Amino acid sequence: IMMNMFGVTANLMSLGAIDFGLIVDGAVIIVEGIIYLIHTKYLGKTLTGKEMDQSVIEASNRVGRSATFGVIIILIVYLPILAFQGVEGKTFRPMAQTVSFALLGALILSLTYVPMISAIFLNKKISGKITFSDRIIEFLNNGHAPVLALALKRKVLLLAILFGLFFISLLSFKRLGGEFLPTLEEGDLAAQMAIQPGSSLTQSIATTTEIEKILMANFPEVVTVVSKIGTAEIPTDPMAVEDADIMIILKDKKEWVSAKGREELAEKMKEAVSVIPGAAMDFTQPIQLRFNELMTGVKADVAVKIYGEDMEALFKTATEMAAIIQQVEGAGDVRVEQVVGLPQMVVKYDRDKLAQYGLSIKEINRVIKTAFAGETAGVIFEGEKRFDLVIRLDEEFRKDIKSLERLRINRPGGELVLLSQVADIVVETGPMQISRDDTKRRITIGINVRNRDVESFVDEISGRIESQVKLPPGYYVTYGGQFENLQSAKRTSAIAVPIALLMIFILLYFAFNSLKQAVMIFSAIPLAVMGGIWSLAIRGMPFSISAGVGFIALFGIVVLNGIVLISYYNQLAAEGMSDVYERVRIGTKMRLRPVLLTASTDALGFLPMAISTAAGAEVQKPLATVVIGGLITATFLTLVALPAIYVLFEEWSGKRKTNGRQRNNNGITMVLILALAIFSGKSLNAQDQIVKTTLESAIQKGIENHPLMQNAELEISKYEELKKSSWRLEGIDLGAEYGQINSAVRDFKVSINQSFHLPPELRADAEEKGKTVILKESERELIRKS
Repeated sequence: IMMNMFGVTANLMSLGAIDFGLIVDGAVIIVEGIIYLIHTKYLGKTLTGKEMDQSVIEASNRVGRSATFGVIIILIVYLPILAFQGVEGKTFRPMAQTVSFALLGALILSLTYVPMISAIFLNKKISGKITFSDRIIEFLNNGHAPVLALALKRKVLLLAILFGLFFISLLSFKRLGGEFLPTLEEGDLAAQMAIQPGSSLTQSIATTTEIEKILMANFPEVVTVVSKIGTAEIPTDPMAVEDADIMIILKDKKEWVSAKGREELAEKMKEAVSVIPGAAMDFTQPIQLRFNELMTGVKADVAVKIYGEDMEALFKTATEMAAIIQQVEGAGDVRVEQVVGLPQMVVKYDRDKLAQYGLSIKEINRVIKTAFAGETAGVIFEGEKRFDLVIRLDEEFRKDIKSLERLRINRPGGELVLLSQVADIVVETGPMQISRDDTKRRITIGINVRNRDVESFVDEISGRIESQVKLPPGYYVTYGGQFENLQSAKRTSAIAVPIALLMIFILLYFAFNSLKQAVMIFSAIPLAVMGGIWSLAIRGMPFSISAGVGFIALFGIVVLNGIVLISYYNQLAAEGMSDVYERVRIGTKMRLRPVLLTASTDALGFLPMAISTAAGAEVQKPLATVVIGGLITATFLTLVALPAIYVLFEEWSGKRKTNGRQRNNNGITMVLILALAIFSGKSLNAQDQIVKTTLESAIQKGIENHPLMQNAELEISKYEELKKSSWRLEGIDLGAEYGQINSAVRDFKVSINQSFHLPPELRADAEEKGKTVILKESERELIRKS
């Protein structure tokens, strides 16, 4: 429904990238919470319909907040993808939109339909019978318990090791390299042929025909070969007659015998056609060729563009750079744009002789134009049809410089003069074309990269060019193609991803009303990245925009599991479990099942993408690989590292509270002690048991129970909470509008309003309340002494 409303089509990325495990996360949390509650309260009993309904409502209220915030956070992590522009936006925005639509529907259903259907279909007879799944969870708990105990015992060491591994992972990430998008296996090949500039159409046809014969004769994989020479009538792809695009249609890959892979087959084909003299060949794929040309105007993976004014200097510099690039590992095809080398017949007039013979340049130019381009000499009628009669030299003579030299010019007196008598006629090499970007002349070196990532390749060639080539003043180099799009996507992500992470942090703060716990859960995000980096390295995949989208999706899943765990710790604390170690041990044991369920369903949802070999799988593989690898480490971090971080924060918070209060053991008057003794003695008889106490404990007890002291303690607690609330954000105002504009276009508007106070204002408010706390503590001490 939402795809239809927003005009999102069904394609490889929009539907193919949906993870059904991610969609059921909210439902998993709700159902697991319901089952846990009814097995805890009604074990061995049979529930009535009313009891089941009440239990479902109670459980849904307990875990509904966690499920809601978790799904909303997963939605937020997809916002950076919606910020992508250009090719990456066209590729991944449909995926982000479709996943967001599905998650919104899943969230609504998990809060409405799932509780209702659980109340109907869950077994109301709660037996204590141990099931197979219980045995599995018990086995996992038995294995997890000693690991958690060791982690809690060596908390600081564990975190030091994790951050050390994270640092190593960042170093490994830099060595992964990068590419814009993984190369799709199209199943066919495309070759670009270029012969000597100025060659005729006949020569181009003969050369392409010879190439076709070689490919058909030497490679059984080839079904057919089709060549396109020059520019079509509709000039969407302008090329000279000495250039050709050769499409090589191949059999299914399982029927290949000459090579195992596309790169190997392209190399063998290039070697086979190298016997043809004067033909330069570049091998790529049909869609990839057009894709690269649309991005940069060059039919290659990487375009090195050199800008300057002199075409000869540009060509010389480009040739020098091409020789350097050819030596770099991964440079498959290196081709310099042919901007010079076109033979031209140049007429240079001798003005003194023109004056001697009484001729004008305009008249001579008209004669040359008539001889080579043609001039209208009359009109021919065929019935009602009318045609211009154009006169010019025959094609055979238009190619010969001698014919141009013997061209006769009429003098004003009627005498004939040869063109060679009044002009010097020479054959020179001139420019074939002059290309410009932003009014600046440029020449391009096209490079097809093989068996290497684009980013590291460009980094290496840019380093070599900078150190080995000295450019003339005013000349400079840029790098385009896939590398340019990769850099553009990285720049967008560098802005959008931090904003999304900040929004996640704010939501975590709202979810727990605790800066400390928001930091706890947030700390799992950078540590979970390790698994994604390692999985890419193990599978030999460079970083790409597809992998970057995987990291973004991973952030949301990690935060969701953290919310599930920490919220249960808070529930245990609210129920009176003060021992933080016991709280962590029991809480982690109870939440092991939902954490493993959400992580495993998400990983299994991405598994088909990770192992797929179907058409288009190359784009999805990095995304799925990052999520699955990240989930493996993220689950460990959630169940082992996060509890250790929680204990550390709680202990640190406890020390702060203890050190922040002044504890004085001042005495109370003896009169109070005697009064307490008399009051206690009045109620004693021979059968009563006398409770012994010390003077110090009696004084302390009397002070604590005095109404004035209790009132002072409440005042201090009140202002301490007010001090904490100084840094809390106000609630978010959400709004939605649909169909407000009177037009044929369906308008949809979502608004999010959040009020913020400047940090100086917040700090001043907190300091004022802090001073009030100190004042109230002083009043308490005065009461204690009096």
